[in-house]
Amino acid sequence: PFGNLSDCPNGSRWIMDVFNECAQDSRDVASIILGLGSIACFIAAAFPQFYQACRTGIMDQALSIYFLLGWLGGDLLNLIGSFLADQLPLQVYTAIYYVLADLAMLSLYCYYRLKNGGRAFPAPINAAFVFLSVGSLSSLSLLGSASTEDPGTFKGRSLLSAPGDELGPKPFSRTEIIGFTIGSISSVLYLCSRVPQICTNYKRKSTSGISYSLFALVMLGNSLYGLSVLLKNPEPGQGQGDYILHHLPWLVGSLGVLALDVVISFQFLVYRKGRPAALEERDALLGEQDES
Repeated sequence: PFGNLSDCPNGSRWIMDVFNECAQDSRDVASIILGLGSIACFIAAAFPQFYQACRTGIMDQALSIYFLLGWLGGDLLNLIGSFLADQLPLQVYTAIYYVLADLAMLSLYCYYRLKNGGRAFPAPINAAFVFLSVGSLSSLSLLGSASTEDPGTFKGRSLLSAPGDELGPKPFSRTEIIGFTIGSISSVLYLCSRVPQICTNYKRKSTSGISYSLFALVMLGNSLYGLSVLLKNPEPGQGQGDYILHHLPWLVGSLGVLALDVVISFQFLVYRKGRPAALEERDALLGEQDES
């Protein structure tokens, strides 16, 4: 069976069966529920931007390509690092959805850039896009094959340690060190990805073409994600500080970007009456001519 309840005394059967994760008390169950809530927020976050892009047709002007590439790069490294560093199963599942949503967002961006007759991307951006796309698809296929071949290894954390273990630091394995390093780079990319979008909004003096619901839901999702990790009980024999240390890059990546998302939220307030984009001005003029 996917989950072995004998390794998790007094654990929730449905959580073990569905997520292969040990939840023995209300704190663990709350962690699972918050994690599911964060996934729901991230799933819902992309759709308002897709609608806004189709309605205005200026997604290529409103969003920074560096913001999207940085976001995809951070999510890809987050996925690989979460798997290698033995993170919570919900963290891995959430990371998989991140990558898929980013690829869809980038595809829509490229579509509107071509439709609006935009200039071709410079060679470095094209190379980065191809590299990240191929890397994302390769990582998803490898993770999928790994979980299919040996489902018992795809559980994110050890379900049980020996009860007699002394409370103390849990040593990092070599694979976890690699995953921890990749997760740290992912956090840096998350933080850096917001800067180009902040600069783009500032230069345009407008947030037209961007859905604020995207950032609002991402902020909520990141908050729930961080709380779900913090609420989870450490493994038997592991101290709270050591548990946080093992999850630190992912906590920084989720909670650290909240400050920059607050800056973007402030831009939405300041530029809510900003100049419309060129395409919207043209549509307005054409509408006036039709009426006359």
